[in-house]
Amino acid sequence: MCGILGLYGAGRLDNAEERLELGLSKLGRRGPDDHGLSSVWLPDGQMHLGHTRLSVIDLTDAAHQPMASRDGRFLLVFNGEIYNYRELRSELQSLGRHFHSASDTEVLLQAWAQWGGAALARFVGMFAFVIFDRETNLLHGARDAFGIKPLYYHKDDRNFCFASEIPAVQALRSFTPALDWQVAYDYLAHGSYDTGERTFFAEVRALPPGHRFTYDPGSKSLVLERWWAPKIAPTQRLTIDDAAQALRGHLLDSVRLHLRSDVPLGAALSGGLDSSAIVGCMRHLEPEAPIHTFSFIAAGDSVSEEQWVDRMTAHVGAVSHKLSITPQELAADLDDMIATQGEPFGSTSIYAQYRVFQLAREHGVTVTLDGQGADELCGGYVGYPGPRVRSLLDEGQWLGAAAFLRDWGRWPGRASLDGFKAAVAEYTSDSAYQTLRSLNGAKACPPWLDGHVLADAGVALRFPRELPPQTAPGRRLVAELARSLHGVGLPGLLRHGDRNSMRFSVESRVPFLTTELADFLLTLPEEYLVSPQGETKHLLRRAMRGLVPQDVLDRRDKIGFATPEQAWLLQVAPQVREWLRYPLNLPFFRQNEVLKAFDQVVAGQRPFSWQVWRWINFTRWHAQHFAR
Repeated sequence: MCGILGLYGAGRLDNAEERLELGLSKLGRRGPDDHGLSSVWLPDGQMHLGHTRLSVIDLTDAAHQPMASRDGRFLLVFNGEIYNYRELRSELQSLGRHFHSASDTEVLLQAWAQWGGAALARFVGMFAFVIFDRETNLLHGARDAFGIKPLYYHKDDRNFCFASEIPAVQALRSFTPALDWQVAYDYLAHGSYDTGERTFFAEVRALPPGHRFTYDPGSKSLVLERWWAPKIAPTQRLTIDDAAQALRGHLLDSVRLHLRSDVPLGAALSGGLDSSAIVGCMRHLEPEAPIHTFSFIAAGDSVSEEQWVDRMTAHVGAVSHKLSITPQELAADLDDMIATQGEPFGSTSIYAQYRVFQLAREHGVTVTLDGQGADELCGGYVGYPGPRVRSLLDEGQWLGAAAFLRDWGRWPGRASLDGFKAAVAEYTSDSAYQTLRSLNGAKACPPWLDGHVLADAGVALRFPRELPPQTAPGRRLVAELARSLHGVGLPGLLRHGDRNSMRFSVESRVPFLTTELADFLLTLPEEYLVSPQGETKHLLRRAMRGLVPQDVLDRRDKIGFATPEQAWLLQVAPQVREWLRYPLNLPFFRQNEVLKAFDQVVAGQRPFSWQVWRWINFTRWHAQHFAR
C-alpha cells in the first residue's frame, strides 16, 4: 500500500521540485518506508512521477518505485496489491518475461507491457496506478473495479496532475482551493457524498471505480474509459444449496489470496456477520496460525457488539484486542480525523474505525482484512424491499409481493409501511418523488441554508435520487446492488477505510470485493440473496455454516462499528458549540440558524439526528482548508 502522484506541465514548471516534495509529504503516512521521484523531459514539457511506499510484499529495494521496465519504455507508480501476482508471474515467465524482484509491482508492470489495457481484467486486487509510455508519450492510469484504492486528478489547458489524496493534488496545483457548492449542499442538506467524479473541491475530480484513463501531453486531451461493470443477467442455474457451496468456495479462494503478505496481518472484527465470515475463513484456511482481531466496543450502550465479538474470537481461538472510546477522546482527535479523511463524511462511526486501525498498528499489525462490500453484494442492510417487491410484481407475483412486505416488516427495526413506501418510490417519476419526499416532511433546503444564494449560483436544490444505470424486469434488486457498488453507498465506505487505515500506515484488505464474487452473486436468483421472508444475506448465512457460529448467522440485527453518537456529542456540547461558531464566511451557510438549531437539540426541543454531525464535520473541515 502506498501513495502515488504525478505532474505534467507544458513548457517550464515553476517551483516543480518544491511542489513535488510537498505533494509527497502529504502522502507520507501512506508510505513511510520509502519514497522516490522520477522525471522525464518531453519535447513540449516535463513529466514527474512520485511514490511513497508501505512495504508489504517484497520488502527489498528491488520493489522501489517509480519502477521502470527493463527496456526503459514504461515507468510505473502503483498503489495497492495484486493478490494473484504469483500466478500471473508464472504465466508471464512462460511467455518469456524475466523478473528481477519478487514484487507484485513488477508483475503489474510486466503484465501491462505484455497485454496493455487487457491486463486489467486479469488482476485480482485493489489498485490505482499510472504508467508513462516513453515510446508513445502517453500517460495511462487505472483504478480497480470497486474503487478500493483512490485516485484524484486535476486538468487545465497546460497541466495535468494526479495523486492518491486530494491534499497532494492541491500541492501539485499550487492554487488556492475552491469549494464545490453543489457537493457541499448535497452533503449538508441530504448527507449525500462520494457519489461520482465531483469532490468537495472544485476542479479536482475522482477517477471513477472500474475506469482507466489516457492523457496525451501533446494534445492535452484526457480520455476516460470504463473497463469493468457489474453484470446482472440471471446466468446461474444452481440450487440454493449448490449456490451456497459455490459462494463458500469463491470466498475461501479470495481470502486465501488476501492472506498473502510478508508482514504481520490481522482482522477488523465488528461482531457482525460480514467481518465474522472473513475471520471464520481465515481460521479455516490457517488452522494453526495466530489470528489477531481488533474491535471497537460501545461499552454499556445498546449498540455494543462485545458479546458477538467475544463469541467469534472464542470460536476461532483468536487473540482479541478491544477498545472503548470517550467523548473527550473524540473531541481531542476530531481535527486529525477530519484532516485524515480529506473530505466530510457521514457519522462518528468513522472515528471508531479510525481508532481500530490505530489499535492494529500499536500491536504491530500492518495488514488487516475486513468484511466491507458484503452488504452490497449479498443483499444486506435492510434487504432493499422496494426493488425486491418490484421484481416480484414484474413477474406477476402479487401475492408473493404482499407476503414479502408482511414478513419483511416483522424483522427488528423495520415496519411494513416503510417497505410499502420504498415499493411505491420504485414507480414514481422524479418530479413525483420530489413531491412525495416533501409531503413526508423532508426539506430540500433547510432554514440554515440560504436557498436563494444557492439557486443563484446554479445549485440544484432537490432530493438526490440515483437510479441504476442498468436494470431489467425481475432483476430490480440486483440492479440496485450493482448501482450501490459505484454510486451512493460503497464508494464512501471505501474512502473511510482507505484514509483511516493509511493514517496509521495499515493496509486494509476487503476479500468480498472481487469481480469474480460480484459476477457470481449478482447473476443469482434474487430470492437467494434476500429470502421470501425478508432475511438479508440469505445465501451468505448458508455458505458460512460451520465457519461462523450459528447464533451469529442467525442474528436479526445489524450494528457494525456503530457509536453512541448522540450521547458522545451532547456530552461535549460546549465544545461543539465553539466549533460551530467558527466563522466560515460562506454566503449560503447561516451559522446563526445552525447554532439556534443545535441549542434546541441540546435543550431537548428538537430531535437529535445525524445532521448535528454534518454541521460539526463541515465547519471543522472548511476551517482546515479555506480559513483565511
